[in-house]
Order: sequence, then structure tokens, then C-alpha cells
Amino acid sequence: MNNKENLQYFECSSMRGLYNEMKGWQEKHQKRLLSTDIQQDGELFTCIALTNPSEVIICGGNGGSNQADVFSGFLQTR
Repeated sequence: MNNKENLQYFECSSMRGLYNEMKGWQEKHQKRLLSTDIQQDGELFTCIALTNPSEVIICGGNGGSNQADVFSGFLQTR
């Protein structure tokens, strides 16, 4: 999965099966589901979910747009 893609879709014929699909996906990918929307679509239970993005930008806390850098293994903000 591309780090910039955080939308997932699951479907199953039962709510318990949907839960097992989602739980199995989480265990396999080691990602949290931040937001889910579960609906019944005909005879299927479906879920659209947003995952925790892998890409995080750390900024200095001064309210500016200073992005942090790693220098010699240490995280530094400007």
C-alpha cells in the first residue's frame, strides 16, 4: 500500500465476518483504523475506513512552517 493512500473498503455477508475481515487486515498491516462507516448494502455489510497515515510531518512548535529534520540520528527543528 502506498503511504499516501489511507482509504480501505471491506465487505462481508455478516457483521461478525466484517469484523473478522477488518481485524485481520489490522493485524496483517499493523495499522489502526481511524474512522469507519459501516452500512448494509443489499445482503452485504460494507465498511469504508480511513487508516492511520504512515506519513507524518513534524514541525517546530513556534506556529511557523518549519519542518523538522533528522541530523546524525537526532530529530531537530529549526
